[in-house]
Amino acid sequence: MRIIYFLMKLFLVYPLSIYYTRRKMVNSPKQLFGRTIYVSNHASSFMDPLIVAGFNRPSVFFMTRSDVFTTFSKPFLWAAQMLPIYRQLDGKDATKKNEAVFDTCARILSFGRNLLIFGEGFTDDTFIRRLKPVKKGAVKIGFIAMEKMNWKKKVYICAVGVNYSDPKEMRSDLLISYSDKICLNDYRSEYEDNPAKIITDLTRRIEVLMREQLTDNRKLELAPMHENILKITRKGMNLRNFDRSISLVNRWKYSKSLATWLNDDARNQEQLLALKTSLEEYNASLEEKNVSEELLFWKKEDPSGSRSKEILYLIFLAPLAFIGAIHAGWQYLWVKKFTEKTMKRPVFWSSVKMFLGVILIAFSNMALLAILYNVLDLGISGWWYWLYFFVVIGITAPIFYDWLTTLKRYKEKGRVNELDLSELIEERGKVEKEVSAFLENGFE
Repeated sequence: MRIIYFLMKLFLVYPLSIYYTRRKMVNSPKQLFGRTIYVSNHASSFMDPLIVAGFNRPSVFFMTRSDVFTTFSKPFLWAAQMLPIYRQLDGKDATKKNEAVFDTCARILSFGRNLLIFGEGFTDDTFIRRLKPVKKGAVKIGFIAMEKMNWKKKVYICAVGVNYSDPKEMRSDLLISYSDKICLNDYRSEYEDNPAKIITDLTRRIEVLMREQLTDNRKLELAPMHENILKITRKGMNLRNFDRSISLVNRWKYSKSLATWLNDDARNQEQLLALKTSLEEYNASLEEKNVSEELLFWKKEDPSGSRSKEILYLIFLAPLAFIGAIHAGWQYLWVKKFTEKTMKRPVFWSSVKMFLGVILIAFSNMALLAILYNVLDLGISGWWYWLYFFVVIGITAPIFYDWLTTLKRYKEKGRVNELDLSELIEERGKVEKEVSAFLENGFE
């Protein structure tokens, strides 16, 4: 395990755990090594490799787009176990360069290590719960490795589905699901007879297995409808609209099943279009009132508009939030502003914010620790001071973030309490009945 990879795996797990507080691994592999090519979807750019490597045991080498490999970055990326992959737009000799990289991959696999490849090749700018076409590179690499090893060692391929409630939002949900492995040795005769055919066939099989691990809206025009149904039913992996009594695994299954059901052309198209229109009109009504589905549901369930939970949280956790603000407040606010202003594509925001935040918080607090340590002249007996910094920051910084979020929600609820939402609540009730009637025709 190379040094940067080891350090990232050691120090980024806790920040990732804060970012994704509700998370679940399904059929997660237990071996550190295993000569396996993990083929994953690519929903959140830089965040995907961090969470797949961080939350699971296998040590992996990442296949990464070649344009990030510069003279300056190469040593760091090498130490982080990253390998370049060249695309046609990277130049005429992209194929030749990839052949050399594939040879490196074969050596890595021959030593029992693992590869992580994002089979889709790119990330959507706007998050859509779907699987894009999977490329053949992973299967090609596997068979090249088999030939290099004269088929004497086993090489496996495993489909991975990374599921987010919303990849760019802190405190969102995360579920990573792994398929059963495919052993490439079982296809030796087919490969020797017709390499192109078996590579295509296995790539399609991997694509099917990946689809089983995640929510796949194959009809993109119905993806907003799928999300709106998740909001109304509160049973799926929507970020803010869900029933907390339902487990994350069951919410994931519901989201998957709903997408698969909507993809089926056998659905009553007239009823489907009618519901789609009703949901769009309901969303337009929400926008007109400047009210979210989350807040409208809260007001429907609690007509008195009580904000007692928020008030208690803000009062009793204010001291800890204040300490968290000292250690991480300005760093968080600066990183948020800098990232959203600098990065034009929101798909990069989550990973960049987390990575920059960790670095800035760590170094600024090390400087603060050193200054105060010398000013107070604590000496060797000040071990408790070091312990304070390493323990308290990890507790109070997340509380500071949650305190700000709670304050924002308290203000939003106050604004909603001033509105007359009776007609909108009535409209929601009608839409909810339409959704239930639609789903009763074969889904639930």
